[in-house]
Amino acid sequence: MSQAPVYILNPEAKREQGKKAQAANIKAAKAVADIVRTTLGPKSMLKMLLDPMGGIVLTNDGNAILREIDVQHPAAKSMIELARAQDEEVGDGTTSVIILAGEVLAAVEGFIEKEIHPTVIVNAYFRALEEIVKITNEIGTPINLEDDVDMTKIVQSTIGTKFASAWGSLIVDLAVKAVRTVSQTDDNGF
Repeated sequence: MSQAPVYILNPEAKREQGKKAQAANIKAAKAVADIVRTTLGPKSMLKMLLDPMGGIVLTNDGNAILREIDVQHPAAKSMIELARAQDEEVGDGTTSVIILAGEVLAAVEGFIEKEIHPTVIVNAYFRALEEIVKITNEIGTPINLEDDVDMTKIVQSTIGTKFASAWGSLIVDLAVKAVRTVSQTDDNGF
């Protein structure tokens, strides 16, 4: 008794290995980063999107743009998941993290062409991360969460690139007051 084969993967899909797969992954990740690159910064450009109902949406929110695009490549999907994770954890910085990831992968391209093994490249990035953390700890300024001036600076840095920045210090003051109203301190002082 024989049964028809069950295909889990698309039979039309092509399989790549080695350098060809690495190059394709880097190219896909860079393509996703290029989509949102122009939406970053004070002179950011709006992107025009068609929503599922056929309406037109104008936005410079990288996360909103990445939510609307449909990609098939696994590396591109990973980049979009990276943006979602950033949005869930922090609520901001999705465009920055996608562009940074795209640039990190673009920098790797030259090393792969020189036949440096990926584990050597990853180890170098981990060493660079340790150095970045060390430098950040040296030059960083401690923040007093009880000080309204420090809290205002934090909120201003995040609101400055958003649409709400049109209301200036009013929205910042409201955000700081809202945080003070709902904040709680646990047993560890956090």
